[in-house]
Parts: sequence; structure tokens; C-alpha cells
Amino acid sequence: MIDVASGIRFERDGARARIVLDRPAAGNAIDLPMAKALVAAAILCDQDETIRCVELTGEGRFFCVGGDVAAFAGAENTAAFLSELAGVLHMALARLARMAKPLVVAVNGPAAGAGVSLAALGDLVLAKRSAHFTLAYGAIGLTPDGGATWLLPRLIGLRRAQDLIMSNRRVPAEEAALIGLITAMVEDADFAAEADAACARLVQGPTAALGAAKALLAASFANGLESQMELEARAIAAAGARGESREGVRAFLEKRPPNFLSLDTQGSAARQ
Repeated sequence: MIDVASGIRFERDGARARIVLDRPAAGNAIDLPMAKALVAAAILCDQDETIRCVELTGEGRFFCVGGDVAAFAGAENTAAFLSELAGVLHMALARLARMAKPLVVAVNGPAAGAGVSLAALGDLVLAKRSAHFTLAYGAIGLTPDGGATWLLPRLIGLRRAQDLIMSNRRVPAEEAALIGLITAMVEDADFAAEADAACARLVQGPTAALGAAKALLAASFANGLESQMELEARAIAAAGARGESREGVRAFLEKRPPNFLSLDTQGSAARQ
């Protein structure tokens, strides 16, 4: 159960789930109640087989300004507070990263600190033209969290990651798209419609195959070529045995769009 006062709003639209960072007056800054609620939402999305796509976005002007600095300052033991906050937040991010379904991050405004990590976590990341990204940790004498030091070198390369962390410079959405921090920049007026369309496409996609592909990509950085190809061979064989593949192949041969929504969560034809 997600506490409505936690700073997280959870919504469902059929097979699409929507997690909204909902502390707009605080720039959607992450405090401990929000981090705990994000864990609950991530577990729900991971475990509910009727959810085929998850969208993460923010309410109001900002996507997420990072950790709640006012809460840092008010903590009796700052080290213990930051350890707990980062640990809980990391539980949520790990669930969202590993769940076997696509994550769309709709960056509705500026992102800073851990907000950059949340944005970068998506399998598909769309950002408004007016959005921008700043690591910001150095400005308050802290080091990155939220997986930033793992995500950024893989997405944009070590040199760019070093630049963004050391300089704290602001990265406009257009540049973020060019360097691979996000998937695409979208004009502000088109943003909501583009995010809706992206989620709709993924809801209609082969969820099990997409989840398996997501896992293969995550494993690739730890494996040599032969080990990765073995995982690929096992994954494609498993995919071929599922109803998704049978429907996809049949649709290809019949020259029609596949209907993956006609399958149940086990990949079999849904009972009518």
C-alpha cells in the first residue's frame, strides 16, 4: 500500500502503470517517506504481471531536484541519515532497473542530483526541451548516489561522466540527447502526447521478450563475447517457446500486425 501523503502518486491505466513524484512545492525532492513509497511502487510494478509498461515522471515544474537538502541539514546524525536515505532509494532503483518490463521515464522538467539517476534509469527516456540535467553533488560537498557512477559511464562514457560530476555544469535536454544521457528531446507542447504514445506502443509489445532483452543488456557489461552469446542463445530459445513468438511469427507470415495483448501473462492465448 502506498501512502498518499508520501510524495508518490501511483496510477493505473489498463496495463500501464504510472509512478509520479509528487512533492511539487519541494521540486519533488526525495525525502525518506518518498524513497520508501518509491520502493513500494517499484515492488508493485515488478510483481504485478498485469502491468506491461511503467512510466516514471514528476508533478509540476521539476522532474526531481535530488535529495531533500533541508532534511539533510535537519538530521541529528547526517551520515546515518544519508546512509538510510541512499540505501532505501537504491532498493527502489534496483527494482525498477531489473523488472522484466520496460520503464519509460518522462522528464517533465529540470533534474538534479539523484533526479539525474532516476532519469537515466529508463529503458526509454523522453525529456522536454525546457528540461536540463545537473549532477550538483559537488556544490554541497557530497558524492553521487542513485547509481550515477554506474549509469553515466555506460551511457555517456567515462570522460563525459567525469566532466558532469567534476564541473556540475548544466546539460540542456538537446545536449543530453546528443550524448546519450536520454533517448530523445521532445518539444514541450508535444511532450505529454509523445510520452503517452511511447507507453501505448510498449504496452502492446512482447513484454516477456522485451524484459529478457533488458536483462541481456544489463548482463553484457560483466560478460565476455562467448559468455554473452551463450546467454543470448538460451534467451532466444526460451522466447521461441512462448506464445509471443508464435503470435509474432504468425503475424509476420500473415502480413498483419501482431496482437501480443491477446496473450495472457504466461504467453498463452488468452481465454475469451
